[in-house]
Amino acid sequence: MTAVFDWDGTLHNTAALYGHALRAACRELAARGYTPPCEPTDEKASVYLGMNAPDMWNKFFPSLPEDEKKRSSAIVGRVMVEGIASGAASLYPEAESVLAHCKARGWSVVILSNCEHAYMEAHRRAFNLDRWVDGYYCCEDFDFRPKTEIFSSIRAACPPPYVIIGDRQSDMQVAEAHSLPFIACLYGFGGEGELDAAPLKAAACSDLPALLDKLAEK
Repeated sequence: MTAVFDWDGTLHNTAALYGHALRAACRELAARGYTPPCEPTDEKASVYLGMNAPDMWNKFFPSLPEDEKKRSSAIVGRVMVEGIASGAASLYPEAESVLAHCKARGWSVVILSNCEHAYMEAHRRAFNLDRWVDGYYCCEDFDFRPKTEIFSSIRAACPPPYVIIGDRQSDMQVAEAHSLPFIACLYGFGGEGELDAAPLKAAACSDLPALLDKLAEK
């Protein structure tokens, strides 16, 4: 079996790290004469977690010129990577044991994320993820294509059957598009009702091993 994990909101609790970085980008925008639509508190910023960078800026600040969106996205990325390197990143408490459980069962583990390459690499180093993770699939490495399309690369490289684990609708869409089982992570950053249609739900990261075992036994 191959367990396909989203990253932010599924294994990594991103809110404070992302909120800090987005506020840094907004301060730079304000200094350049562009007034952000709101002050992105950690809670408000978390709405955009799980989106790729172009979609996030198009939603958060649609009137911002494209070159400024790219500049701001680079600031967010840089500040987040700096935060990870300084020890500010935080996995959910049970995330490491979930990954270790998968490897103990002999399953392949991959990360499928709407993040940028440098961001994932920083986490890879900070948490020594290669102990458990067999592959990293970041949307930036695929020209920011949707996860539903990137999954074909996972299918070509990793053994079936597959299960998708994530906290946003974009994760559930992968499962729906490829007729795969899906575990919804309700503790993540999905909006109210966003994952109601999911048949399997994890209220906490610690619920994942039992749900994965249940799927593996089918």
